[in-house]
Amino acid sequence: MRRIVLLAMGLLVAAPAANAADMLEWLDSSISSVKNAKAPADSAGLLTLENKESEMYPMPSPDGKHLLTLTQQGKKVWIARRVSENGDPVNLVSNDERAVDSIGWKNDGQVYYLSDRAGGLGLWEKISDGEGMQRRIQPLHGGITQPIVLADEAVIAVRLKPLNYKKSKLNHDNRDYFNNWEYEGFASEIVRFDKDGSEKVLADGINPALSPDGNSIVFAMAAGRSIHLFRIDTDGSNLIQITDARSDDVQPSWSSDGKWILFTSNRANADLKHQGKSQWDIWAIGANGRNLTQITFNEGRDGAARMDKNGHIYFHSDRAVSRDMAAQHQVKSASSHSFHIWSIDWIAKPQQ
Repeated sequence: MRRIVLLAMGLLVAAPAANAADMLEWLDSSISSVKNAKAPADSAGLLTLENKESEMYPMPSPDGKHLLTLTQQGKKVWIARRVSENGDPVNLVSNDERAVDSIGWKNDGQVYYLSDRAGGLGLWEKISDGEGMQRRIQPLHGGITQPIVLADEAVIAVRLKPLNYKKSKLNHDNRDYFNNWEYEGFASEIVRFDKDGSEKVLADGINPALSPDGNSIVFAMAAGRSIHLFRIDTDGSNLIQITDARSDDVQPSWSSDGKWILFTSNRANADLKHQGKSQWDIWAIGANGRNLTQITFNEGRDGAARMDKNGHIYFHSDRAVSRDMAAQHQVKSASSHSFHIWSIDWIAKPQQ
């Protein structure tokens, strides 16, 4: 505010008298816009903040006591287990390169993840404290990512298919971890792998999430320049489209009661040609495709929302961190454009 006033006074002194009225009008409008600047319209609170770190993709444990997060510091990336109440780190779960985009909770105490250990790709499980034995759930093959383990240990996962036969490996250099729904040079399909070795393509798509009852998945599928949400049963039947707009609706997950689907979307300010110019927020929609609701409102990039059993929503965001927030977390300053975990309590309205 002070800088605006001083700059305007200097310009008024140097400006011709004929322009003085216009200058005063500009000054008045500038001061008014600063006074009327809106505070964040949501009540999200900062959960994690570590020195020179980014924390992303929060995954609440089934009992709600812990979170898995993708943690990055410089070129180092690992999966950490944290206390969901305050975000404090408990232990390193895995620094396996393949675990970064494939880890999930198998139960309250065990996690699963992809690994190339033992001479080939497989889905493995281990105790979430990072210690003890590791067991291979199922051997896999191909460009597999974002797996889900069903109750019978069948696996639903995304398989990436190169669009150019000469390109068979992903380029992880300068990777934007916020975007886990596009892999340049690859198409994606959702495949079910059963324990007997058989497999079945369920649909084209990305970002699958298993419903609380274990009977269906919700996922994102491209349609032209837009990306919509779909639901399908785990056996590949009953395909249903949920969203339909000129936007990218991605990273879906379920509410704890299975009545709502949370997702990341740029529909509030979509730029389908230049995604970097879009505004990304957390939205919710009923599992029946009704009652679309915006949950977060911020200029930062909000994404990857997950709800725990108590109804708390966790998500990552690169929204600004104030000095007071940094002080509360005993961090001198927060890196600009770094991601951290935020939480928000959302009371769902009765569905129509």
